Amino acid sequence: MLLQNGNVVATQPPKYLLIFDFDETIINENSDDSVLWALPGKQLPESIRQTYREGFYNEYMQRVLKYMGDQGVKMADFKAVYENIPLSPGMSGLFQFLSKQQDHFEIILMSDANMFGIECALKAAGTYSLFRKIFSNPSGFDKRGYFTLGPYHSHNCPRCPANMCKRKILTEYLADRAQEGARFERVFYVGDGANDFCPSLAMKFTDVAFPRKGYPMHQLILEMEKSQPGKYQAAVVPWDSAVEVCSYLQEILKKKC
Repeated sequence: MLLQNGNVVATQPPKYLLIFDFDETIINENSDDSVLWALPGKQLPESIRQTYREGFYNEYMQRVLKYMGDQGVKMADFKAVYENIPLSPGMSGLFQFLSKQQDHFEIILMSDANMFGIECALKAAGTYSLFRKIFSNPSGFDKRGYFTLGPYHSHNCPRCPANMCKRKILTEYLADRAQEGARFERVFYVGDGANDFCPSLAMKFTDVAFPRKGYPMHQLILEMEKSQPGKYQAAVVPWDSAVEVCSYLQEILKKKC
């Protein structure tokens, strides 16, 4: 308790911002690959695959989804796939821990997947309500019943795909929350991909990056630490299982008690 203007006011517990990626972080697969199981032949023709261009994956997935619509894949088929993608090792336990610690953690999700798929997967896992905000590409179903996908935003970051820079999302979110009076003591980031490396560069030395071991985010951090010692500011805690993330966060809370 503390005194403010002569009145006793309850002190708020420390607030940490915890950020998750989705594909191959919360779930143990790339959901864009997983949806192909809904196709009658379970694979794309080579003519579609060859249209992919580096940095323009969102546009490529728009073509993939149109092809799937042409093949008769409907909303229920996509929903069934998303609801059955397994969580990554230890992730269920981490979410159980976080559900009991919502006074300490503000949780958001940033993903280059799509809103429909993420919502389906999180609701099936019973974890949707943990997230204050989800940032992902807009998606839905048109009058034909085709699954449609759009870009999240535009930006000028040379590191990131044309449709999404997670660093831009993170910096804008922190600025917005600061205006609203939120103060985060530390920022934690759990990810795996190259597009998770970019936002982690905006983190401070008090923050913690949790890259999945051996995945692109982890490799890029190691490369920067080797080529430019001291440039990467955040502490780095690699993980094979989210049990390791959970243990680290539990220790943080113990130290504050």
